Amino acid sequence: MGLESYNNSTVNSLCSECLKHNRISPDLYEKYQVKRGLRNSDGTGVLAGITNICNVHGYIVNEGEREPMYGELIYRGYSIEDIVENTTEKNRFGFEETAYLLLFGQLPTKEQLDRFNALLSEYRELPAGFSEDMIFKAPSKNIMNKMARSVLALYSYEDDPEDQSLEKELNRAVSIIARLPSAMVDAYQIKRRVFDRESLYMHPLNPNECTAESILSTLRPDRVYTEEEARLLDLMLILHAEHGGGNNSTFTCRTLTSSGTDAYSAYAGAISSLKGHRHGGANFKVINQLEELKSNIGDWENEDEVAAYIEKIIRKERGDGTGLIYGMGHAVYTLSDPRAVILKKNAMQLAHGTEFESEFRLLEKLERLTPEVFAQVKGSTKVMCANVDLYSGLVYRMLKIPSELNTPMFAVSRIVGWAAHRIEELITGNRIIRPAYKAIAQRKVYMPIEDR
Repeated sequence: MGLESYNNSTVNSLCSECLKHNRISPDLYEKYQVKRGLRNSDGTGVLAGITNICNVHGYIVNEGEREPMYGELIYRGYSIEDIVENTTEKNRFGFEETAYLLLFGQLPTKEQLDRFNALLSEYRELPAGFSEDMIFKAPSKNIMNKMARSVLALYSYEDDPEDQSLEKELNRAVSIIARLPSAMVDAYQIKRRVFDRESLYMHPLNPNECTAESILSTLRPDRVYTEEEARLLDLMLILHAEHGGGNNSTFTCRTLTSSGTDAYSAYAGAISSLKGHRHGGANFKVINQLEELKSNIGDWENEDEVAAYIEKIIRKERGDGTGLIYGMGHAVYTLSDPRAVILKKNAMQLAHGTEFESEFRLLEKLERLTPEVFAQVKGSTKVMCANVDLYSGLVYRMLKIPSELNTPMFAVSRIVGWAAHRIEELITGNRIIRPAYKAIAQRKVYMPIEDR
């Protein structure tokens, strides 16, 4: 019997008891020098590991002081700008090459990339009967929930899922990278049919399509997409593929891996972490925020009107009551998020002359005005920049990707980074991740139930 079966007075009493015995004074964190959220007092992350995979660089520490700098995102030693520039200039799709780089540590030759693409294409199809048994029979309104459950279910379709040899782990990683988009699309299609009462479209996979093309082709009823659209989605996949070992979902994957659990459990845990609104789910919050701005600001071109509404959100008079401007600020980046800079530049080209151009200009004003308004309201000198979430949601909308797939699209890309970090943890970790918690409960004498 669940709590909902109790009457209201009983539930309220239970909740009061729970709160009374679970609240911890913030002062105690300072008293015992506990680093909440594994963050140092200056907001930097506690150093918990070493990695060859990615460097997220957003500030310089000079004599103990953080100095802002333009953000850098480096995959295996290569800047994200160089990766994007060299694929877009040659009109090549770059996500698969990026996946190869992150997994194996070096850029592939043409022959290596062709073989890797062929392997991804071979694995893209879900196992026979999988969608019917694991997705269609238990649909979910939340696609991230269904994707996590699907990854867990894939465990049952392997002969020896506990074998953690390097060959087996790499094979699983490639297969899940290939299959996660298929699971996402199938979960979305059945969600539309069951919960939205709309038609169900189940297209066969085209083995000649890359990841970005395959997603657009299987999502759309008519399977029609332009090359420009596919290349913009490919860019999104590249930008979201990896972001260091300290982000919550990657650290979750590494923590689970350090326990010795199987790959499917580790990846499902990472998906569950990314689902949270403080992590990957933030891109959905940005879209909700944009809709609120559009509905409540009479003149989107009037900067004073936009600034006034931003102030109301920061003062918790509007928005969701948190005082947060979603899409602004980052734990590491200060002057700029390189992903946001690249995405904004490329997306504006596609938005120019369309109905989305005015929405992009509104987001640009939000990006420019928020630091000023935040400083005025809070009296803070904090350096703040737009993060990739500010523009990603609108880009997905431009690509006719439904808003409920914003965070799942993030997962489809980030599975590459999770896989790279899991393999690195397996090879070099060799110790379970186990931080300590300071216990503050006082010793008590057990009292018999009749004396309570």
